[in-house]
Amino acid sequence: MAKKEIEIVRGSGNVFRDFGRPNADLEQARAILGARIIKALDEHKLTARAAEKLTGVAHTDLSRIRNAKLERFTLDRMITILGKLDQDVEVSIRVVPRSAA
Repeated sequence: MAKKEIEIVRGSGNVFRDFGRPNADLEQARAILGARIIKALDEHKLTARAAEKLTGVAHTDLSRIRNAKLERFTLDRMITILGKLDQDVEVSIRVVPRSAA
């Protein structure tokens, strides 16, 4: 049996960009915030229904976040949800020109 060569490719740090998604930076930001919401829910041991009572966010929306269905969430809404879960969010933005590659 012949050995297969494995090609190692260094990623950009944004998997959505690596796969050529058109809104890669936005999707990456949503994924990071979604993961932090899930972590906060887990740390507080909150079900979607209990979190709904605490945050005022519909349990169906919280379930969407748990299932990584994030396309309908704005960044400001996700930051607001984190605030209601006793989390502070610091945002840092750096804008750079796209490379020609």
